[in-house]
Amino acid sequence: ITCPGVVLKDKQELYLSVFVLGQYKKTERVPAVFPVFFQERLLFEKAFADIVDPGDLVKLLEFDTALLELIQLVPPVGKVLATYEENTRDFLFPDPKLTHGRRGLEREILMKRSPFFTGIAPKLRFSTTSVISDSLLSLGRSRIQ
Repeated sequence: ITCPGVVLKDKQELYLSVFVLGQYKKTERVPAVFPVFFQERLLFEKAFADIVDPGDLVKLLEFDTALLELIQLVPPVGKVLATYEENTRDFLFPDPKLTHGRRGLEREILMKRSPFFTGIAPKLRFSTTSVISDSLLSLGRSRIQ
């Protein structure tokens, strides 16, 4: 995360929380000095038992929300400094013009500043890789795909 010229008043550590596919994960904490580097991979897995058509999966992802928050550990519960929110389909599968069809290409997004954050909006650089696979799930005696 870059944010040129911004110095945080509070010196408590930062972390990035990510909510995707109904799952919440967070990065390790890092010092509150820009640029902030999170050298981590966050893995989100979800099985959609009732989805057979990939088009139905696309529609489902359009109604789901991906939420990223930059949080500083200011007592008592932490302070949200910036957020990014987008439907999960667009978050996982950005416009092909941006990715040129290559897997895992880095993306850059501007986060929305909270009232606690002074200065320019933080820019987040990251990449996503998505794998969709068919599987047979066993439900009692019947099997569905």
